[in-house]
Amino acid sequence: MSNVRPNNEQAFDELLHRIRQTRQAVFAHANTALIDLYWSVGQLISQKVQREAWGKGVVAELARYLARHAPEMKGFSDKNLWRMKQFYETYEGDALLAPLVREVSWTHNLTIFSRCKSSEERAYYLRQCLAERYSSRELERQISSAQFERAQLGQPKLSAVLRELHPAADQVFKDSYVLEFLGLPEPHREADLQRALVGQMKSFILELGSDFIFVSEEYRLQVGNQDFYVDLLFFHRGLAALVAVELKIGRFEPAHLGQLTFYLEALDRDVKKTHENPSIGVLLCRDHDQEVVEYALSRHLSPTLVAQYQLQLPDKKLLQAHLHELLRGELPANNNL
Repeated sequence: MSNVRPNNEQAFDELLHRIRQTRQAVFAHANTALIDLYWSVGQLISQKVQREAWGKGVVAELARYLARHAPEMKGFSDKNLWRMKQFYETYEGDALLAPLVREVSWTHNLTIFSRCKSSEERAYYLRQCLAERYSSRELERQISSAQFERAQLGQPKLSAVLRELHPAADQVFKDSYVLEFLGLPEPHREADLQRALVGQMKSFILELGSDFIFVSEEYRLQVGNQDFYVDLLFFHRGLAALVAVELKIGRFEPAHLGQLTFYLEALDRDVKKTHENPSIGVLLCRDHDQEVVEYALSRHLSPTLVAQYQLQLPDKKLLQAHLHELLRGELPANNNL
């Protein structure tokens, strides 16, 4: 129980807010200064390599010199010095990305410029780091799960009503979700899938997006004298809407949408608050036929979408090959991979 006097609490809150803001500004400034330093070191080494034929021996000598004359400075081994050179050369002349790299940590930058193969992919993960505030481990996982390639290849399958009510929905939802962290056996039941998702909710939120807030599992809806249960219920802060997720371990069937529509009607009538937007339904299936989904959603009158899940990390190289084919015009958009 707080011992703060009521007349002091507002002043205390304002002071706490200022302290936190200042600390965040200091950390951001320190990070920017550090990235600028690594950039300038990388620039110098790059220029010396080109103009004065610096090689591994000279850079190793530089690392020993720095360690001898400034032992308190860490992170300037010859290996790291070469990384700074690579960092500078990766973003040199890129007016779009150069400002972004100063907004994320050096560890995040290392991961992105060493693992991403194109400027578009680097831009995607830099923006995702800023928007989702990934930890280093979370960023590694998102790259391993080919989030960039999946986002380019598979556009979410949304009903026309969902697009109209929530124009930003296609930026929020995905066509497929990778749930390798569940460790589920084959075959498995819907109850096993639901239980595993609830037990690994932090990882599931990472895959969904940070704006999703978990409300409940088996959320009870009472209609008439009957009880109905939504598998998983979320709230999305950006869309300001409840999101009902129904789980299906088999292939998508058009009849599944009827049950989901019923749940959305009950949520909007009995649960949704007046300032919130219409509820959204997500049918998460193990598999779906793209043409069947398109037919089912074409005249569907509820804000719903159909997505699939997979239990193993995708083959990143295969997805990259498909993406290259798409960019060359050899693969139709929204192909069913």
